[in-house]
Amino acid sequence: MSMATSPQTRLLHNHSTNNFFNNNNNSFIRITAPSFKPISVKCSATAQTRTPSPPLTTAQDRVFNFAAGPATLPENVLLRAQSELYNWRGSGMSVMEMSHRGKEFLSIIQKAESDLRTLLDIPSEYSVLFLQGGATTQFAAIPLNLCTAEDTVDFVVTGSWSDKAFKEAQKYCKPKMIWSGKSEKYTKIPSFHELEQNPDAKFLHICANETIHGVEFKDYPTPKNRTGILVADMSSNFCSKPVDVSRFGIIYAGAQKNVGPSGVTIVIIRKDLIGNAQGLTPVMLDYKIHDENNSLYNTPPCYGIYTCGLVFEDLLEQGGLKEVEKKNKKKGEILYNAIDESNGFYRCPVEKSVRSLMNVPFTLEKSELEAEFIKEAAKEKMVQLKGHRSVGGMRASIYNAMPLAGVENLVAFMKKFQARHA
Repeated sequence: MSMATSPQTRLLHNHSTNNFFNNNNNSFIRITAPSFKPISVKCSATAQTRTPSPPLTTAQDRVFNFAAGPATLPENVLLRAQSELYNWRGSGMSVMEMSHRGKEFLSIIQKAESDLRTLLDIPSEYSVLFLQGGATTQFAAIPLNLCTAEDTVDFVVTGSWSDKAFKEAQKYCKPKMIWSGKSEKYTKIPSFHELEQNPDAKFLHICANETIHGVEFKDYPTPKNRTGILVADMSSNFCSKPVDVSRFGIIYAGAQKNVGPSGVTIVIIRKDLIGNAQGLTPVMLDYKIHDENNSLYNTPPCYGIYTCGLVFEDLLEQGGLKEVEKKNKKKGEILYNAIDESNGFYRCPVEKSVRSLMNVPFTLEKSELEAEFIKEAAKEKMVQLKGHRSVGGMRASIYNAMPLAGVENLVAFMKKFQARHA
């Protein structure tokens, strides 16, 4: 088969032999290049039409996801986000493509804040910040903004997360652990009169709900320090029930458990506490910077904030947090009753008065059956029931978005599993 000689082919032919100068002996070296047989390459592109997969839009397509976080989201929120993904409300672009300073996204973040203020009845003397870095970043940001390096701070340690907050604070102030539940494997919360608070402490810190160990404050201690500041990590029970925000100096929460996807951290802070950061505070941890810039100092997690806004709308449509709390109490009662009425086959180690309505840890009397329990549950579309690696056992996280049917299915499965193995 003949082929027309291309410019590249002529170049090879013209340079099939070449003279190169050898600097070592001032002589020319004649190099003969190998000959190449010309070949013909034919490229063709065939247009293919891809038929999009049908979206999963029905409950039977989904599992019951008991993960501790990132966690299940309301189905109607996901479907609305799906419908608005490609073209947000006629803007011609997705929320993921918007400038965070454009009017479209400004309307999104402003409404999200407004709805959150309505949900929690947040007083006007508090700022709402949409930040990044998870609640873990706030373990450093809070002492950096509220303390000097020599200030003392009181910590009540009821589980892994409050313990981590205490340890991080040691870098930026002088924290004191005034109570710890570690010796009892974090299964209780102290009586508030037991707390020997330091009157000179800059603030009192608690974790309102311990995700790993499943203990939850049903009321909150009154700070006896000179500032009267109570700080609470509410990551895993945020917006699960009404809260008197005015009792707190700061409430902070990672969104990924109860109000949105991972990537958004919400800080509710009394305005008089802003503007006193230590000089070494990184700019991204300075509340004054974020407050002055309405959470837009740099590019925020735009899509995450948008999704949180959809969740806030959904919670309002349910009737607000009083109605949400009623639903959560019902789910918790059904699951805890199943555990307590199993004649010891299932056990929850947490003291009954402080059992979490969000995170329910439990074990099997026969621990060797736990892996089988998790495997069999997954076959029935109930996933992420394995307990945290630090404590083992099982854990069912039943946040706001977990439907009653999910808990009922889990309880039915637990009874069947017990009948087979008791």
